[in-house]
Amino acid sequence: MRFPLPTRPAGFWPAAFAAPLVAACLWPLGTLAQATAGGTGAAESRHERIVSIGGAITEILYALGEDERIVAVDTTSRYPAEALAQKPDTGYLRRLSAEGVLSLAPDLVLMEEGAGPPEAVEMIDAAGIAVRHVPAGESVESLKDKIRIVADAVERTDEGAAMADRIDVQFAALDAELSTIRDRKRVLFILSMSDGRPNAAGRNTAADAVIALSGGTNVLDDVEGYKVLSTEAATALSPDVIVTVSGAGPGGADPLSVPALAATPAGRTGALVTMDALRLLGFGPRTPAAVRDLASRLYPDRVAGTDKTP
Repeated sequence: MRFPLPTRPAGFWPAAFAAPLVAACLWPLGTLAQATAGGTGAAESRHERIVSIGGAITEILYALGEDERIVAVDTTSRYPAEALAQKPDTGYLRRLSAEGVLSLAPDLVLMEEGAGPPEAVEMIDAAGIAVRHVPAGESVESLKDKIRIVADAVERTDEGAAMADRIDVQFAALDAELSTIRDRKRVLFILSMSDGRPNAAGRNTAADAVIALSGGTNVLDDVEGYKVLSTEAATALSPDVIVTVSGAGPGGADPLSVPALAATPAGRTGALVTMDALRLLGFGPRTPAAVRDLASRLYPDRVAGTDKTP
């Protein structure tokens, strides 16, 4: 269900004037939402109309059992499936409409770091409602912080702490299984393909983090961020395993159909791992299981998987 966003001519309503105007127009709606929640001071402190912007944030809210309070999600909120199927859609988190978000009269906006555009974020911040900016994070510690921040925002601090503790236990168990592996697999992570050339993950990316957590070595760790590789460079990297996400191949095809990738050690042995992008890279509650499943594909004789679909 996609929620219709208001439109306006380009250049209309500069952010400095638009934010106060939008806030003033929508203040009665926010007051009505709080009154509907119970009308007492105690009830007003509990957020009942949450807009969740960020797939991992939405996953955390559902895992905490707080989905009934969500009034809208962004397009990255693809898990669980009912999030986008049943909630209004605010659009892609980097192309938000402040007027669209605020027209839902939220009393809390949980927004992943990197949401935008900046002027839309400024308008939402200035609208006089509760806004929490949640770090995206690409490490175990940042994942636990993300969970705690979201849980605190919805008055589920104890449950958030317990979830973070479970994540520690899950990663510690995986580390123990990986600790005896000396010959680490060389991994090339392909986010997408462009004209037969892979857009591959370098260091300081979510993909780089999950490669390390799963016991692999990123063959592109001398590059910052993502980089589209030439066919010659892709072949020269000589990965043992290629990891990609669903639909990354040309036209949705197998990336190993590209001759440059087929010529690598991974291509010659058919060592291709395809996983769901949000599950693997989203750094949400499913991350420990996703990393374990990747590790079990890299080291099938040493690491047990979760028996779940990658």
